[in-house]
Amino acid sequence: MTAQCVGRFFQSDGKYLGRAYKEHLSGFAQWEHREHADQWMLLEQNMGERLSIDETMLHHDLFTFLSNKDGHCKKGTLIAAVKGTTVSEVARHLDNIPLESRMKVKEVTMDFSDSMMGIVRRVFPKAEIVIDLFHIIQLYGKALDEMRMKLKRANAAQVKREQNEFKDKLAKRIKARERYRQTHEAKKGKKGKRVGRPPKRKNEKYEPKKLSNGETKADLLTHVRYPLMKHPDDWTQFQRQEMLLLFELEPEMRTAYGLLCALRRIFGKKHDRQQAMEALHRWYDKVEKTGIKELMLVRDTIASKEEYVLNYFNNRSTNASAESFNSKIKGLRAQVHGVNDLAFFMFRCARIFG
Repeated sequence: MTAQCVGRFFQSDGKYLGRAYKEHLSGFAQWEHREHADQWMLLEQNMGERLSIDETMLHHDLFTFLSNKDGHCKKGTLIAAVKGTTVSEVARHLDNIPLESRMKVKEVTMDFSDSMMGIVRRVFPKAEIVIDLFHIIQLYGKALDEMRMKLKRANAAQVKREQNEFKDKLAKRIKARERYRQTHEAKKGKKGKRVGRPPKRKNEKYEPKKLSNGETKADLLTHVRYPLMKHPDDWTQFQRQEMLLLFELEPEMRTAYGLLCALRRIFGKKHDRQQAMEALHRWYDKVEKTGIKELMLVRDTIASKEEYVLNYFNNRSTNASAESFNSKIKGLRAQVHGVNDLAFFMFRCARIFG
């Protein structure tokens, strides 16, 4: 709850109450990290064996947040917040954590970020790096969406060509009618009215081709954006019809979606590390056979960090705690209607999550 809300409830000056809380009641004036909180903050007492690391945008800059999974986004979660994502800058501050505590870290989860990986390798040399399952699926989803947008752009270009052809056809038809009138007299009936085929309108508009469900292809490619990332069991009846129509028109999308489901099954089954590696290599071969550039880029990205991807099957750890923590940080920022004083905002984060 903000000071403004409290002030309205008690019919007092909310701004004055906010200043009084910040300068006198909160303890911010005596806080040991006050001078440098807008650049870095370290709460080494919250260290644990299972950590998460991620970056988030705060006050127009990227901040790297290190959190303890055992804190469950409550007290004892926040370990460090450092402005920037470069290895040298972040590691310089994290090196202030006692070496004994850093050597006890067994596992750190993260996304595909090379900078986050470099930080962990340098600061926590004995920790096992685990690349988050959901970021793997997200990476593949981006490739699927790029395929969809590629089809959408190609369809837009095709529609533009058809529009130009239609305009040319309309112009030729008008010229032909004019030449016909010059050489032929209009036929008239007994009452003096013109007879024969009625002339087509000069301002006739182009209508794109409609599919069997009554939509244009552009509409179809727009509507399938979200169903492409959902499991078939979660499709609505309308989404199922659209997806089946998409697969009928674009067989490559059917193949790509099938490989997404296959990738999900690999991580969904109770594989050990060796079984998962064999299943992942079979999946690589299937992607290679498709020849689809977007999917092969995803395969190459996963293969380049396969060791850290397979570490998921040791404890099935994800980076969900870090994503949840980031969400709570953004929720706090929204609740206070933005960050005017970054140091005081970090003080509040330390009080809530530290």
